[in-house]
Amino acid sequence: MRYAKIGLLMAMLAAASACSNMSDQQQRALSGGAIGAGGGAVLGAVAGFNPLVGALVGGGAGAAVGALTAEPHH
Repeated sequence: MRYAKIGLLMAMLAAASACSNMSDQQQRALSGGAIGAGGGAVLGAVAGFNPLVGALVGGGAGAAVGALTAEPHH
């Protein structure tokens, strides 16, 4: 559980860091990765698996979805 807390803290710090010089796609990848890591860690802990593995898998999947999601056209 200690590793899950460290991973979640790192994800929150990365998401809270300044991203004004990033493109919209990079911002979506960063936020998707942070949300995925947090969700994966929680899901891994609740399901009885390793929360660190859940955070890694969730973070990777969230970052990929965030990076591949197109910006909506107005």
